[in-house]
This record gives sequence, structure tokens and C-alpha cells, in this order.
Amino acid sequence: MKTLTSLATAARKRAAYRRTLAELDGLSAKVKADLNIDANRARQMAHDAIYG
Repeated sequence: MKTLTSLATAARKRAAYRRTLAELDGLSAKVKADLNIDANRARQMAHDAIYG
């Protein structure tokens, strides 16, 4: 049962990561430039937001 719970938790976190990354990717180029967010930085920000 713990395995199923762990898998479900991992799936929820992965979905949240993908949503967060999509939001960051959806920002305009101007906003990204103002916030100094490139593709690598966006992935790191999304990872930190979800996984800590």
C-alpha cells in the first residue's frame, strides 16, 4: 500500500512540476528577460517550487 501511495504522490508532484514549468514557459519574453529566467533557470525554479 505504501508503494501505491508513493507512486501517487510522485505522480502528483510530477504533474505540479509540469504545470509550474508550463506557467514559467508561458511568460512573455519581456517578463522572462526582466526576471532573468532562461530555460535552465525555469526548470530549476519549477523543481525547487515543487520538490524543495
